[in-house]
Amino acid sequence: MLLMLVVGGPASNGIDAALAKRLGAEHLVVQHKIFPDGESYIRYPRPRLSGTVILVQSLCPPQDKHLVELLLMADAAKDLGAERVVAVVPYLAYSRQDKRFLEGEAISVKTVLKCLECAGVDCVVTVDLHSEKIVKYSKVPVVNVSAVPALVEWVRAAIPAGEEVVVLSPDKGGLARARAAAELLGAGFDYVEKVRDRVTGEVRAVPKRLSVEGRVAVIIDDIISTGGTIALAAKSALEQGAKEVYAACTHALLVSGAQERMARAGAKRVVATNTVPSPVSEVDVSPLLGEAVNKALSLL
Repeated sequence: MLLMLVVGGPASNGIDAALAKRLGAEHLVVQHKIFPDGESYIRYPRPRLSGTVILVQSLCPPQDKHLVELLLMADAAKDLGAERVVAVVPYLAYSRQDKRFLEGEAISVKTVLKCLECAGVDCVVTVDLHSEKIVKYSKVPVVNVSAVPALVEWVRAAIPAGEEVVVLSPDKGGLARARAAAELLGAGFDYVEKVRDRVTGEVRAVPKRLSVEGRVAVIIDDIISTGGTIALAAKSALEQGAKEVYAACTHALLVSGAQERMARAGAKRVVATNTVPSPVSEVDVSPLLGEAVNKALSLL
């Protein structure tokens, strides 16, 4: 029998306990604190580790602090005797910087993956990477699980039976995600055309006819940060005759008044998974992560 220990970090959001129960593994939580000068401290409440150690730590804000904590957890686990370390990172920060958009930029997610590898991580398990291309930057296996099935279950429960639904991607890049959700719902799908200023980050919609008239529009995305993209999509859908607009995402960062911005644009409800703690994080990804961890273990 494989000896497994699930270890919750300071940013595990309760996923660690649920995952340990699902895997039938022992569970513990690291001790942590912040020194007066701002440095992070991590301690395992036992002198030795063995077998497979599964670390659970999301890289939600404050991302840099949570990343350093995860690196300390991984390095200490190997020092204390762990044979294999699997990092379950529900939200992998820096994923949106997966290439050089402007000359001279750092490819941030590549640096993060290098750090995890150097700290002793043997496999990374995460949810809805911003792009599948990110996997190529890692020398250790990366198991990326989709939260779309879990979000679709929420949509089914939230929208009254009999309503005609159309799934929208807030941009063309997320069309595959919208298609996957639409197939599960037996609905149509479409996307909003947008352009982003690479210097200022400002987003604006490009005029495009959407197939939403008389339907309930469900906007689905991987990350909601400022809510600007969702607000643009909601406004476009309602202006073109959508009955109602719902929004569902995997990672709800919700910065800079995001909820208010989406509500003003007409979004009736917004929901997210618990990869990041937020007021709308209702959908539990622990079952999906349990399956992903089993897949990860088969790769080691």
